[in-house]
Amino acid sequence: MKVRDFMITKVFTVKPSSTIKELLDILNSNRIGGVPVVDDKGHLVGMVSDGDVLRYLSPKRLGFAGLIYIIEDGELENVLHEKLDTSVKEIMTKRNILSVSPEDEFEMTMRLLSIHNYKKLPVVNRAGRVIGVLSRGDIINNIWKKVIT
Repeated sequence: MKVRDFMITKVFTVKPSSTIKELLDILNSNRIGGVPVVDDKGHLVGMVSDGDVLRYLSPKRLGFAGLIYIIEDGELENVLHEKLDTSVKEIMTKRNILSVSPEDEFEMTMRLLSIHNYKKLPVVNRAGRVIGVLSRGDIINNIWKKVIT
């Protein structure tokens, strides 16, 4: 069985210049946990997840003692609003991006997702354009359909 047989073809993407606020709108509206980041031609340039957003927005530890940065009442909202205007390129994963081809085998994608602990893999065609996405849930659903039912 090939990736093309069970990948999601309705792919939500963002551009590196998209803001975190725009990204959050896509994630929340579509109830997804991450998206490929593409250039103007649809080529894969990175990945960004809800975890990347949380790590960026969460208060940072300060000092060598590891004390947690305390934000006074009302300041957290101001800090969040400022950070929401940051572009996705500042928080996206740019290196060692794994992707799969629509022609790759089901078993290989299963191994990739389990070995690297990724939740999603972009599906990229020969021209380097994102044409789909494959998630752990897609794999589980496919196993359920083929083996259990």
